[in-house]
Amino acid sequence: MNFDWSEYLNVARELVGQPTESPSDEAKKRCAISRAYYAAFCSARNHLRDKDNDRNIPLTGEAHAYVKAQFKTSKDKVRREIGEDLTRLAIKRKSVDYKDDVTSSINLDGETYLVLNWSQEVLSDLSRL
Repeated sequence: MNFDWSEYLNVARELVGQPTESPSDEAKKRCAISRAYYAAFCSARNHLRDKDNDRNIPLTGEAHAYVKAQFKTSKDKVRREIGEDLTRLAIKRKSVDYKDDVTSSINLDGETYLVLNWSQEVLSDLSRL
């Protein structure tokens, strides 16, 4: 079944405390996956910028590929794991952010659980660098 994209407005209203119909579980899980990706991605990007003094990070959508590549091609095992997790997270995020129907091909409960764990792993790994 195709996702009703207007459900995101219900999620947004709920997040800021405005009266709304309760958003669907699918909308909440899609949002959770997307936001978990951005928690990991932006933290990794900022680590490169602030800790590694990397001033080459694009200020466009190209930053996603750049950040993943910087971690994936590192000689350090933890950094490579961060890059792999970011790659997995990006795939899941793109799926829920663009596909009309994800529930016929994946278990959204299970995917949400995986993504939240991968995101936490990235944050934990970054704190160890």
